[in-house]
Amino acid sequence: MAGESILGGSDVIAFAPTTDRSKARAFYEGVLGLRLVADEQPFALVFDANGIMLRVTAVHEFEPQQFTVLGWCVHDIEASVDKLVAAGLKFERFQGMNDADPRGIWNSPGGARIAWFKDPDGNVLSLTEFANSN
Repeated sequence: MAGESILGGSDVIAFAPTTDRSKARAFYEGVLGLRLVADEQPFALVFDANGIMLRVTAVHEFEPQQFTVLGWCVHDIEASVDKLVAAGLKFERFQGMNDADPRGIWNSPGGARIAWFKDPDGNVLSLTEFANSN
């Protein structure tokens, strides 16, 4: 079994919790521009995230975590941040990452550039531009 791929050829499904389906739909569809594939009331909203299924799952109670739960790889992080700011999003700044630029973009030691924002439920989402993506 060692070295044998069990799930290596299978598609990933991403999940994000929400306590307010209407706000989540407005955010993921209206702000982020993801295509709604199905509204599986009352369980989940299903989006196409560039070929990856994103299930925004309805929950009764939820305490957001302080780490990234979902992120996107982008080729031009400044342009992506600017578009999301224009759409009304606020980018987060985290303690210990004081060298972020005025947009909130942090340069990681490995060369990736990262910016964080939150969805209406407080889930931490991110944009990442890898050093070799241009």
